[in-house]
Amino acid sequence: MSRPLIAIVGRPNVGKSMLFNRLVGQRLSIVEDTPGVTRDRLYAECEWCGRKFDMVDTGGIEPTTDSEILLFMREQAQIAINSATVIVLVTDLRTGVTAADKDVANMLLRSKKPVVLAVNKADSTGATDVGVYEFYSLGLGDPIPVSAVHGHGTGDLLDQCLKYFPEEDAEEEDDDSIKVAVIGKPNVGKSSLINCILGQKRVIVSDMAGTTRDAVDTPLENEYGRYVFIDTAGIRRKSKVDERVEKFSVMRAQLAIERADVCLIMIDARDGVTDQDTKIAGLAHEAGKASIIVVNKWDLVDKETGTMEKLRKDVLRDLSFMSYAPVLFISAMTGQRTDRLYELINYVNDQSSMRITTGMLNNVLSDAQARVQPPTDKGRRLKIYYMTQTGVKPPNFVVFCNSKELFHFSYQRYLENQIRAVFGLEGTPIRMVIRQKGDKE
Repeated sequence: MSRPLIAIVGRPNVGKSMLFNRLVGQRLSIVEDTPGVTRDRLYAECEWCGRKFDMVDTGGIEPTTDSEILLFMREQAQIAINSATVIVLVTDLRTGVTAADKDVANMLLRSKKPVVLAVNKADSTGATDVGVYEFYSLGLGDPIPVSAVHGHGTGDLLDQCLKYFPEEDAEEEDDDSIKVAVIGKPNVGKSSLINCILGQKRVIVSDMAGTTRDAVDTPLENEYGRYVFIDTAGIRRKSKVDERVEKFSVMRAQLAIERADVCLIMIDARDGVTDQDTKIAGLAHEAGKASIIVVNKWDLVDKETGTMEKLRKDVLRDLSFMSYAPVLFISAMTGQRTDRLYELINYVNDQSSMRITTGMLNNVLSDAQARVQPPTDKGRRLKIYYMTQTGVKPPNFVVFCNSKELFHFSYQRYLENQIRAVFGLEGTPIRMVIRQKGDKE
């Protein structure tokens, strides 16, 4: 049985995202004093009174609008409402009951789902503000005054939500999902790929750059395993980022890379590898994440014999520091080769988690030194005593030697290549730490 889900809904700018962040105890959703900042559904795990559940933040619902983005936001909110166990309608004490509040309340009443009414911005302590009583007119039961800024009333709100939860099932199994961050520059097809994989409009897709703002988590389970796909905002050059909301979006994308197990680095097949693509790939490489280079929009490329192989070589040449990463050519629009992603994700995740015994490592080290002697300098020769693995994701190796200065970068690269030749480690960077005799650590 899946965990209960609380959906936070309401008209724009009533403080839904701030309340969401307060309830989950993290700044996951972007908060800005501008209507329409949250667009996609944003999920997070939450716990109250020993009960675990999921919470989803939605974009503001505009009951009557002609804007394409706002229509998409309403559609995303409706999906959250349909899948919710209980709905929290957030209103604003300062503005009182508005026509939009009434329209949203009627929409929720038609859904036949349990609704808890939260009156936000009740920031003062002491006696209840008389303005709260006005919200009884929405016909949703007792309004609960809360303050997303200070946290007042949030416990009462969650207590009320818990009353609508079904009986608790057996202890849930540990989450073994692979977290997959989809990263790339704007308009490269990240959200289209998520929607293609899921077979539904999970995230908003538009030709307008900057449509996705939050890092949106989407769980998926199929015959290949369990995954959480993280759709991120397109990462632009810093000189192009002038909007505060977009700066937060880029930060969210970078945080998504940090918490991912695997990164899908998306590249537009028509543009090839641009400078910005190189910088984005560098973020995943520096973070030590297993990576797959996904060349999207392959259906829009004019093809001749050998076109794919030529572009593959060009991609690996331009991303030479990621020569370990597999390259997959897909079309998120037609679904071409997207089914191969799961096997590749599983493969590179396993490679990144590989552990190699010290004995096997030192056999490879001995063979490597026999083939190519360690470097010398002014009559001193580098002596490598032994090597051991100290961590995974990515594989971390410590090499003990007589002198760090003699351990030239080129010889370090040579040893890395020898390890890859024997053990594979495809799709993952390798970290190598050099320690010399006498080091305390």
